Amino acid sequence: MSDDWRHGGFGLYLHWPFCAAKCPYCDFNSHVVASIDQKRWERAYLAEIDRIAAETPGRILNTVFFGGGTPSLMNPELVAAILDKVRRAWPLANDLEITLEANPTSIEAGRFRGFAEAGVNRISMGMQALNDEDLRRLGRMHTVAEGRKAFDIARAQFQRVSFDLIYARQNQDLVGWERELREAISMAVDHFSLYQLTIEDGTVFGRRAAVGKLPGLPDDDTGADMYLKTQEICDQAGLSAYEVSNHARPGSECRHNLVYWHYGDYAGIGPGAHGRLTLNGVRHATEAPKAPGAWLEAVEQHGNGESLRDPLPREDQAVEFLLFGLRLAEGIDPLRYRNLSGESLPSDKIADLIDMGLLEPRNDRIQATASGRAVLNGIIRALMP
Repeated sequence: MSDDWRHGGFGLYLHWPFCAAKCPYCDFNSHVVASIDQKRWERAYLAEIDRIAAETPGRILNTVFFGGGTPSLMNPELVAAILDKVRRAWPLANDLEITLEANPTSIEAGRFRGFAEAGVNRISMGMQALNDEDLRRLGRMHTVAEGRKAFDIARAQFQRVSFDLIYARQNQDLVGWERELREAISMAVDHFSLYQLTIEDGTVFGRRAAVGKLPGLPDDDTGADMYLKTQEICDQAGLSAYEVSNHARPGSECRHNLVYWHYGDYAGIGPGAHGRLTLNGVRHATEAPKAPGAWLEAVEQHGNGESLRDPLPREDQAVEFLLFGLRLAEGIDPLRYRNLSGESLPSDKIADLIDMGLLEPRNDRIQATASGRAVLNGIIRALMP
């Protein structure tokens, strides 16, 4: 149990909570402010890295991920200071992956050279659509042409560039999505995150939908058809899904997200950041205050940016292992599940799901089939303790 995290490795997540504008579909912890004291934020991030490093001495760090918000709004000097501290805090994996999320509106060649010189070696770009009208509906501040230019700039500076697209948008049909996805593949991207639009409570879209002012959303059957067409097109292009919503050429998978999905340990630093840390043989869940000001105050006045640190019961770890691991095409190791939970997976339910064509055993693992990944939540509910 005490070494279980080693199956997934150790990653560091840093949350930058600021955006130039709030997208109407977004329920992430992001904020729009008039000005940002980046030196003050630098001091807070560096202090938190020192605190976590003191608790995890000697661990090999596999990945660093700057998420948000819009981390490409960070000054390159801030990113460089953080990564300098990280290099002194932990021994680093030889293939350390350092990802920074970016929006096309905040990309320019000089800034990106600065990120690359600081050590960032992977960019994840929030493209979201290759249709100007839909970009406008989604509240995006860039055009398709600007997005393509940003992609070219990123490609010139970084070996690994991923971008996100959202489908099942207003007034989008299957033919339109197929055309858009094939256009995206033609840009020689080696990693896609492809998400079906979901309407979340507390967002602008959620409020509009509640009063019937979000017309033209595809029905469930059309959304399912778009998902299946996505798998077909990406498979043909050599970009098979290694996770439910993520597609990559072999070797181009997002290593930081694999830390999550392989149920490794990760330190979460920044407003609203979550973490999973195994300390003294016990895995803990950590959280931080969501409000940027509250997080800064906690770090500056109390020397600790966490608002919660709780030991995770074995049953909760088993559920999280299922939730994360079954999202992967490779599936899960039942023996590891038993070690985490103290009990074996229910053999009768597994047999039923195999008979239904939703699960399949392979190389001592259990994985969801293509049909199973389309109904994954139901599979996980059936297997939960």
